[in-house]
Amino acid sequence: MYKRLLVLLIGSVSLLALFNSEAFCQNTSASLPPIRVEGNKFVDPDGAQVIFRGVSFSDPDKLEKDGHWNKAYFQEAKNWGANIVRFPVHPSAWRARGPENYLKLLDQGIQWAEEVGLYVIIDWHSIGNLQTELFQHPMYNTTKTETFQFWKTMAERYAGNHVVPFFELFNEPTNYNGTLGRISWEEHKKMMEDLIYIIYAHDDTKIPLVAGFNWAYDLTPVQFSPIEFPGVAYVTHPYPQKRPAPWEGHWERDFGFVADSYPVIATEFGFVKEDERGAHVPVIGDETYGEAIIDYFNKKGISWTAWVFDPNWAPPLFDDWSFTPTRQGRFFREKMTQLNR
Repeated sequence: MYKRLLVLLIGSVSLLALFNSEAFCQNTSASLPPIRVEGNKFVDPDGAQVIFRGVSFSDPDKLEKDGHWNKAYFQEAKNWGANIVRFPVHPSAWRARGPENYLKLLDQGIQWAEEVGLYVIIDWHSIGNLQTELFQHPMYNTTKTETFQFWKTMAERYAGNHVVPFFELFNEPTNYNGTLGRISWEEHKKMMEDLIYIIYAHDDTKIPLVAGFNWAYDLTPVQFSPIEFPGVAYVTHPYPQKRPAPWEGHWERDFGFVADSYPVIATEFGFVKEDERGAHVPVIGDETYGEAIIDYFNKKGISWTAWVFDPNWAPPLFDDWSFTPTRQGRFFREKMTQLNR
């Protein structure tokens, strides 16, 4: 009798959760195990290392307007071999759509990700100087208050949701060669630590992702002044033209050494030939760079999401909405299929 009553009570709670979208978002995921930081690795509940290899989507707002924010899009990423996807949320899109409506997009996307077996990174996709509140383009304009409120909202909404282990706090910090004003590593670090404090107050199992300067490429300050919270990982965006070939020595000095002590994930990188669509500094390169960066990631245990799973943004991973892969698309699809088996 007791067991039958318990089953009925559990069933009632489950039904109530299904009718409550916020409760649904906050429930722990049964199909994807939680991920945590252990030393310099991401690990599962058994302590086994998990290396993430996937793709960065374009902004969910853009995809919805294009008619492609759907489960088929997520399934295609999975078909390419990905085990993780990244949602870049532009501040301008967040404001234009409004938090309530944008959260509906995120809720639906996270549900689709879980259904096909993909983890999710939520990324606050701004480029510029958060200290001076000057940014590279109006689409990236934000404020410290808006940034803090965004992460408070994310932490409340997705507390306990294992599908979303990662919060990428600020996409690409830069002072744009001084034109966006001064900012020191210590100032940037303090803002990131203040964000982490807020996030951990809601859910200390989330993994904050912290980027360095030079458009998220340079992590050299971490050697002397790392983030003073546990459970943190670092971000790099090692596009091919950030340093001249041979790259490996530069990568080791600029960000790779961090992977000896902390988890690192390259949330953006990719290549396109100079005469191909989408070519621009710093992404011009070819398979020589591709093989070098993947070999380096493998050697260091660095996770990654290639940019970008969209035919309109650059460098694109596919050419059209039939998902015809571009040159780099073919390359990264093959690597994900091989390495994520």
